[in-house]
Amino acid sequence: MSKTVFVSYHSAKEDTIYKNLLVAWSKNDSGHFDIKFDDTSVGVSINSTNATYIKSVIKRKISDSSVFLCLVGENTHNSDWVTWEIDKAVKLNKKIVAVKIKSTYTTPTNLYGVGATWALSFSYESIKAALDK
Repeated sequence: MSKTVFVSYHSAKEDTIYKNLLVAWSKNDSGHFDIKFDDTSVGVSINSTNATYIKSVIKRKISDSSVFLCLVGENTHNSDWVTWEIDKAVKLNKKIVAVKIKSTYTTPTNLYGVGATWALSFSYESIKAALDK
């Protein structure tokens, strides 16, 4: 059964490359999981004048998804947007899957204690297993 996945990620170059890899996997896997994401937070402060509109769009996309996947990169733990998205996913009772690009990267603190399922590595098999769990 196909899943709709909202991908939360920091807009750093490395994180974007891995987000694009997730999208490529979804397109090449006969629709095993359908990835939905919103890239409008790039370069926009969470406190900007556009933040209210962007938050409403992101909230709707998280609400419409069946799974919230947090891609943890080197500086994800410092992203106000990712923190807000995780909090929103928790509030909306979404299944949360987290995957670190590298195991040494710092986990955003609000991913602790929310029942997140962790992909053990950034690999197709590990992420697929976490999504299917």
